[in-house]
Amino acid sequence: MKRVYICQDSITGLYSAIYDAWKERRGDGSAGIALKKQIVPELFCEYVEVQESQEKALAVERLIRKHLGEYAYGRLYYAALSYEPDKGDAIFGTMRSARHLADSTKIMDHLTDPFARRSFELARNVGNEAHYFKEFLRFRELKNGILFAKIEPKNQVLTCIAPHFADRLPIENWMIYDKTHGMFVVHEARKKWVLVSDLCADESRFEEYSESEEKIQELWKVFFQTISIEERESYARQRQHLPIWYRKNMVEFDE
Repeated sequence: MKRVYICQDSITGLYSAIYDAWKERRGDGSAGIALKKQIVPELFCEYVEVQESQEKALAVERLIRKHLGEYAYGRLYYAALSYEPDKGDAIFGTMRSARHLADSTKIMDHLTDPFARRSFELARNVGNEAHYFKEFLRFRELKNGILFAKIEPKNQVLTCIAPHFADRLPIENWMIYDKTHGMFVVHEARKKWVLVSDLCADESRFEEYSESEEKIQELWKVFFQTISIEERESYARQRQHLPIWYRKNMVEFDE
């Protein structure tokens, strides 16, 4: 009977489920991975809840890096950040398919394999969204001097974009709030960034801007409006380069 491993939608949860399925040597079609709150019940399946742990997650990470290589590890990590519910099956299937190759580090080149192809698609989607937020994310200075930005991504992109901003703002105190997933990236000046989750945030405190920030926001909005040439405005082309989905927290589109 097929066994479905139920886990939290996190790297630790997902990798723990893969660890259990891998350890029990579940063959093709005899194991599935489902995310809590996204389970679609199937007939002739048994469902087991995974006991998650950092040790299991690290063991899977080492397994992928050792046998599939760094490139595949990066692709599978991005796939694990996807919002799609089938990501666990895709990653687990990719790992199993790699075992049949003479050189398992080439698994992501075998896009005829349905699991590798699906993992590649998921990773590409996450990478594209992370790229958009590197371009469209807007920091605002709070009253306490911290630079703050709020985003509402579909995928869990915080760990994808944090190194980008840490490299560009190394001497600033800043934080990015992922409202969709209730997570933060916090960066203290001259230190490494950290990921924070399971934190209940009072969002009203994130709207208390410094005086200079409010002036800059007004100036930016005026600049954005005045550089527009009415006769050459094309909303279709604007949406092509800047999808409406990403405008929610951009200063120039605030009402």
